[in-house]
Amino acid sequence: MNTMTPRIFVAATEQNDGKTTTSLGLFSALQKRLGRIGFIKPVGQRFVEVEGKRIDEDSVLIDQTFGVQTPLEAMSPIAVEPDFTRRYIENSNNEFLVRRIQNSFDRAAWEKDFVIIEGTGHAGVGSVFDLSNARVASLLHSKVLLIAGGGIGKPIDEVALNKALFDKEGVELVGVILNKIMPTKFDYVCDFARRGLARLGIDLLGAIPEEPILANATLGQICKTTRGTFINGKTKSRRRVQKVVIGAMNSGHAMEYFKPGTLIITPGDREDVILAALSSSALSENDGHSIAGLVLSGDLVPNAPIMDLLQNSEVPTIASPLDSYTVASSIHSMTVKTLPGDVEKIDKIQSLIDRYVEVDRLLGKL
Repeated sequence: MNTMTPRIFVAATEQNDGKTTTSLGLFSALQKRLGRIGFIKPVGQRFVEVEGKRIDEDSVLIDQTFGVQTPLEAMSPIAVEPDFTRRYIENSNNEFLVRRIQNSFDRAAWEKDFVIIEGTGHAGVGSVFDLSNARVASLLHSKVLLIAGGGIGKPIDEVALNKALFDKEGVELVGVILNKIMPTKFDYVCDFARRGLARLGIDLLGAIPEEPILANATLGQICKTTRGTFINGKTKSRRRVQKVVIGAMNSGHAMEYFKPGTLIITPGDREDVILAALSSSALSENDGHSIAGLVLSGDLVPNAPIMDLLQNSEVPTIASPLDSYTVASSIHSMTVKTLPGDVEKIDKIQSLIDRYVEVDRLLGKL
C-alpha cells in the first residue's frame, strides 16, 4: 500500500461535528498550497445511488465541488447498508474489506500530492465490523485531526476519550479543531480550550465560530424532511430558511412574524393565515419575498380559489402530510448537509477554514 503520499485522517468526537465542512475547507486550502489533492471516505453511512453504485454523499460533494479526477467507487469503497452489520456478524469478511479500503486508497492517492481521509463519527464508530475510525486510520498509516464541538469541558472530555482509542491503535493525534463556537464567547472559549487541551498534550489547531448560513436548511431539504411536495415555487428550493414559526394564531397576530427568511407552518385549512401571508408577500419591498415560504400541514389544502392564488404567487409553498408540531420538530432536529452546487455555503466554508484554521502548522506536524 502507498505509504509515501502525505495524508491526514479527519475524525470527530461526535456525528455532525463538522468533518465534511472541515474536509471541504481543507481541500481548498491544501490545493492552493500543494496542488493535486485526493479524497477518500473509507466507510460511509449516508449514500446515494450513482450509476447503480452506492456512493457516500460526502464523496459526491467533494468530487462535484473540486473535480477530484478519481473514480467515485475509489473515493467511497464501503457504504454501510441497512443490513451491513448483520451480514458481517454472520459471516465476517474483514480481510476483504481491509484490502478494499487499502486498494481504494492507493487509487485515490494516485498522482496526488496529498490525500484527505474523512472518517465517520467518533473514533469507535465501525468497531462492530472491526473497522473503527481508529483502526482505519492505522490501516492507512495516517495521523489524525480531530473535530469537536464548540465549548470547553464537554469537548475536552470527548477529545480525551477519542484520543485513548487512537492511542490504542498506535495512531497519532496531531491536533484539534473546535467547531460551532458561539461568537459572543469565542475568545473566552479559545483561551480556556487551548489551555485545557495543552494539559493533555494536545494542540488546538483551529477554532471556528458558529455561522448561521451553515445551519440554515433550504426549502428543498425541508420538503424532503417533512415528506412534502411543492405546490408552488419548486424552482426556489435552494432558498434558505432562517426562522420557523407555527401559524396557529389568528391572521392579525401571524402577520407580526412575516419577516424575510421566515418559514410559516400552518394547517392547510387555515385560509386566513394563508391569505395574510400572500398579502404580506405582495406588499413586501423585499422583491415580493416577505417570508421564505409556507408549509401547509396535516395533509390539508385550502379551497380552489385559494389554491389558485398560491400557485400564481411568489411564495414557495409545500404541502406536508405531517401535523404542524411534527413538521416543526422534524425541521428542528434535521441534519443540514452541504449540497453540491451550493456555492454560497461552500465559499463560506472555505473562507472560515482559511481564516480560523492553522493549515501551515497542521502541515508542519505531518
